[in-house]
Amino acid sequence: MKEMKNTSRSRAQESSAAIEKMYITMRHLFNRGFYKPMGISGDTLREALLALRPEIYGNIGEEKVELNGLLYVIERLPVGIEECRFINLTSDEGYSKSHFQAIVPPKRKRNCYRIDEEQMNVEITRGRSDIYDILTHLTFIFIESHKIRNRVLLDDAGEVSRDWQKLEIAVSQKKKLTQIEKEKAVSHAANILGRTFIEVLDIYDAFGSELSPDRFLHVIYWLGKLAIEEIVDDNKRTITFSPILRERLGHHIHGEIWATNIKEVLKEKKLLDRPIHVISANMHSVMNSIFATTVLKTKFKDKSDFFIYEELSKSGANELRDKVEEFAKQHGMISLPDAASGTNIDVQIFDTAKIDWAKSSFPTAKTGDKKPVIIVMDYAFGEQAYETIDELLKPFKKNNSLLNVESVSIMGKAGILEGGKGDIMIPSAHINEGTADNYFFHNELSAEMFASDGIPVFEGPMVTVLGTSLQNKDLLKFFHESTWGVIGLEMEGSYYQKAIQSASKIRKSIPHDVKVRYAYYASDNPLETGSTLASGGLGTTGVKPTYLITIKILEQIFNVK
Repeated sequence: MKEMKNTSRSRAQESSAAIEKMYITMRHLFNRGFYKPMGISGDTLREALLALRPEIYGNIGEEKVELNGLLYVIERLPVGIEECRFINLTSDEGYSKSHFQAIVPPKRKRNCYRIDEEQMNVEITRGRSDIYDILTHLTFIFIESHKIRNRVLLDDAGEVSRDWQKLEIAVSQKKKLTQIEKEKAVSHAANILGRTFIEVLDIYDAFGSELSPDRFLHVIYWLGKLAIEEIVDDNKRTITFSPILRERLGHHIHGEIWATNIKEVLKEKKLLDRPIHVISANMHSVMNSIFATTVLKTKFKDKSDFFIYEELSKSGANELRDKVEEFAKQHGMISLPDAASGTNIDVQIFDTAKIDWAKSSFPTAKTGDKKPVIIVMDYAFGEQAYETIDELLKPFKKNNSLLNVESVSIMGKAGILEGGKGDIMIPSAHINEGTADNYFFHNELSAEMFASDGIPVFEGPMVTVLGTSLQNKDLLKFFHESTWGVIGLEMEGSYYQKAIQSASKIRKSIPHDVKVRYAYYASDNPLETGSTLASGGLGTTGVKPTYLITIKILEQIFNVK
């Protein structure tokens, strides 16, 4: 008798299927126009997220409430969203010209508007990845809200526990709680959350702000209150997608406006015919790498360049940053904050013809007769990377002139699968998660270039994920330990490369031999407990790798040996 083959799925396969199911379900719900996350229409999304159990959401599958994951999500959603039963995802539909005040989450650039006590509008101008991000986060907090409901609702008639009653009294206080009042409330909250008193106390202040120091209690109370109402009164929370958003999504409307604005400035400054180098980075590292040491050398005498960069990165260094920016503007930098396109991607343009190299950190720069122009764009978000770079690399419509883009460089932070926070990753290919798409390229940067800089460097393929909030250890271990040999994960690489390849190899709108550079520094290691994104930021750990990568890119552009 033949032995039966083992047809059971591994955790990695189950996780991969769960991600695919979430991806398909979210697109279906978007096309449908609305759904109730804790109703029948939200079943598939909830089940897939619970099957996946992403690392960032910690104990999502257990009875106790996940605190670190909740903090991570709350920082990326607008203040007050926990109080709203109706969440409406819209396009840019003119709310900025109304009396409504824009609410911008601390850790995510998106404009949100509180319409009334029950409704929050969230503007989606950064593409599908923004929708996946929000829906995943909302699904998580709604699951957590029903954990709270399970622990405080005693019967179907609406009778609640004493802990809940005491929490309600604490939340109704209009003034800041005293230390004694706070600790009493924390004691009741800990019972409700299934957590210890010290666990709640340790994370309490991270939720707060100057205006709302006791916000932690408000978040827990409102999440539980709406979950109770869903059961007792059948008042289900509802997420809707506006008709305009459904009509506009995927048509590069915001990316086209953004790219056209940049080209208009290039034309006005007579820079369109010059060699162009595009760099996707933050809004300080290129500027500081060129000018900061010159501007601040008297203030920080005998200090290293990296010491100066760390000082500039500190939260109270506005005066120093302004000084460097002012000098940069006098020596060829044009600042283009994004005000109208909706992409939320600021831009800097550097005209190297106006840089006095003797007063820069690159005194031996060789830029040739046709002085290059550097376009630095702030980080895109997921699929938005394709929309923006695709539009930027197209010919300028008004005179149909092709852009002489000599290089595109992408630097940023990513998750690492071997190593730790602050290490550097040099990708040799991008693999698109959930599809068979993969993008192999020749990277002008290599691990050898960083060999003597005292930071571990890893080289190999990287996976472009649908969202950082969808990752789990089993799937990442498979990518890392199998023949894929993946060294890290990020959200934009394959989208950038898709746009660069189509522009250079198919559409011929930029030179065929355009150079590409990719390098990332590690913001987290999702395979290590306590090192996920939910465990906190990098602090100054990210300063050295950020500037090392930026300087290597600039050395190649400026032909510095």
